[in-house]
Amino acid sequence: MRISVLGSGFSSLSAACYLAQQGHQVSIYEKNGNLGGRAQQYKQDGFTFDMGPTWYWMPDVFERFFQDFGHVPSDFYSLIKLSPGYQVFFGKGDVFTVSDDLNEIEQAFESIESGAGKRLKSFLASAQSNYEIAIKDLVYRPGEHIFELITPKTAAKLGQFFSNIQADADRLFTDTRLRQILTFPSLFLGAKPSDTPSFYSFMNWADLGLGTWHPKGGMYAVVQGMADLAESLGVKLHTHAPVEGIGVIRGEVNHIVVHGQEIATDLVVSGADYAHTEQLLPLAYRQYSDKYWNSRTWAPSALLFYVGFSEKVNDVAHHALFFDTDFKKHAHTIYDDPSWPEEPLFYTSFPSKTETTWAPEGQEAATFLIPLAPGLDEAPEVIEEYFKLILTRLEFLTGQELKSKVLFKKHFCVADFVSEYNSFKGNAYGLANTLKQTALLKPSIKSKKISNLYYTGQLTIPGPGVPPSLISGQVVAKEICKEFKINHKHIK
Repeated sequence: MRISVLGSGFSSLSAACYLAQQGHQVSIYEKNGNLGGRAQQYKQDGFTFDMGPTWYWMPDVFERFFQDFGHVPSDFYSLIKLSPGYQVFFGKGDVFTVSDDLNEIEQAFESIESGAGKRLKSFLASAQSNYEIAIKDLVYRPGEHIFELITPKTAAKLGQFFSNIQADADRLFTDTRLRQILTFPSLFLGAKPSDTPSFYSFMNWADLGLGTWHPKGGMYAVVQGMADLAESLGVKLHTHAPVEGIGVIRGEVNHIVVHGQEIATDLVVSGADYAHTEQLLPLAYRQYSDKYWNSRTWAPSALLFYVGFSEKVNDVAHHALFFDTDFKKHAHTIYDDPSWPEEPLFYTSFPSKTETTWAPEGQEAATFLIPLAPGLDEAPEVIEEYFKLILTRLEFLTGQELKSKVLFKKHFCVADFVSEYNSFKGNAYGLANTLKQTALLKPSIKSKKISNLYYTGQLTIPGPGVPPSLISGQVVAKEICKEFKINHKHIK
């Protein structure tokens, strides 16, 4: 079959590889000039920045993907395990360093609160069990019916689907800092810890158990590796190729429109924003209304700054979280009362601490990220105030002057997510993984109105994040092969 894949993010590249492996003629159409979707890379004056994802978690998911094609990740890029994995700043002189060694993490918990190390160990044993169930089985299911979630193993953990990560952290620890470390990974799922089912503790195992890694060359090296694999399988890669419409005749996609030209196709897989893709269809063939999309719980958008410093930034790791303000107040402005936060939490990445080539000698490349509610209006003066605010806090918490060391900065915010990625309300991560937006309660991977239109990526199963996107591409490819009675023995 001739298969057209919309977008070139991780899920699109994954789906394209699996479909091409089955002998299909697969073409990827990307609106921007580079492949990778949100995983772009920005370079200026000798500095390099990953513009999208910067965390490499769940290395086993990447290994499984490449193994399905007779490869290992090291055929395309090399990995560095970060030590420490990251730091969490709670205040001046109050920094928790997350080691790359689980025993050391347990000892650090114990040093803060008596008995905390033992309780963390017990919690992580359950989290590891959940990881084995979820990441090695459940997330590879298509989300068609509730029975996909009901297995002897999940039945034994039924209570975890009706409790939440915040309640678990509050029960296990009295120290607020330890609670925040335990609830932080829920941000990768796009939801408040109080709305994230306890079963999702598997993210804590991904964090503390499996560690934080850095692909040499950044996350864009993973994109390049997947693109190289796709081309080796015969996938045609088209950039500067925005899909402007999807032609449907009697309930079947007949063609796509690129630069005003109709391109015949037998099937479409969209890894582009789901809501945007539906706008490309005739009205009668759209599944979800604007009311539906507006009623969803969305993962955050973000305000990002890419900054070149003239000197090294001291006393901060490659990855750092700044939890020196009230997490709940910030979360309220994202999920409950969409507004600009007064005292935001923020995240920093200093990749040049690991890869010295990412900045000129003696200088530093830095990325700053503030989570925001999707759909916020923005103004230049607001953006500038937030940069000053977080830079002032970084200076105070690390005891160094930095404002005079800024060589340049570039920002990326809500409106940029819309214009660059057609992202609904400028969301950065997709739909939040809440109980009411799990598995079959997510938008379907298969159109209910068009027989040969499928979806992949962070707005459908299994959810937001890079590893889930790889999995989403595999799941949709397998479903296509099943639907069209194609041998899919190689798609495990």
